[in-house]
Amino acid sequence: MRRLLSILPLSLGLLVTPAADALTPPRPHLVSLQLLDREEGRVLPAYPHRGERWVAGQPGHRYAVRLVNHTDRRVLVVLSVDGVNAVTGETAAPRQSGYVLAPRQSTEIEGWRKSMDEVAQFVFTRLPDSYAARTGRPDNVGVVGIAVFEERMARPPRPAPVAAAPAASAVMEREAGAVMEKEASADNLARQRVGTGHGEREWSPASRTDFIRASRAPAQIGQLRYDHRERLAAMGILPRQRPWRGDAPRAFPGGFVPDPPRR
Repeated sequence: MRRLLSILPLSLGLLVTPAADALTPPRPHLVSLQLLDREEGRVLPAYPHRGERWVAGQPGHRYAVRLVNHTDRRVLVVLSVDGVNAVTGETAAPRQSGYVLAPRQSTEIEGWRKSMDEVAQFVFTRLPDSYAARTGRPDNVGVVGIAVFEERMARPPRPAPVAAAPAASAVMEREAGAVMEKEASADNLARQRVGTGHGEREWSPASRTDFIRASRAPAQIGQLRYDHRERLAAMGILPRQRPWRGDAPRAFPGGFVPDPPRR
């Protein structure tokens, strides 16, 4: 059996508390997923649209993936960015290596794992400059996803499962893989504008640990879609920003109190 790499993130980085708003998603069953704009120091709000959650990414801005374990047990999180495993660089699938979060742990993943000490920063960039596109895998640019596994605990022997159980597990695993590796249509590729680049390296230590999954299929699958604000506005997810006319008439043209004339 091939040994998979399970990583304990040691560098928590900057924890940013988002402002409460109506767009905050409900607390998930196991792990929550958010994107942090590192240039602005804030959580990017996620906007619901047709059963998905969308985030507006600003090209040139570094970002981090914030993961929060809401359980009292360790979990394994396989992180997919643009359809690429953020630890191994493989085309993402739930069976691969990922990050192990301690009970109630919150952490930020700042980039593509390059070693046990460094990552290459996640940065919003034009689709052709994204890491996935530059490595010949542009089909899933614009999505950040997680597959979450619970840890197997020592327990008394259980009765053998019924014959249908293995098949059901296999179906769940295939469905999970379909979410992680969801192929975008040609029309979507033509419209997608922003991807995740392979930025500068930075210090981000981690360590190896053992983790035995409780099941072949993930206990939770989640994802965020992202693109340029202008595209989200065109899709009706965000209101269009009207250009400001500095010479337009104003009902109250006055500003602050001016200084009096000099004598």
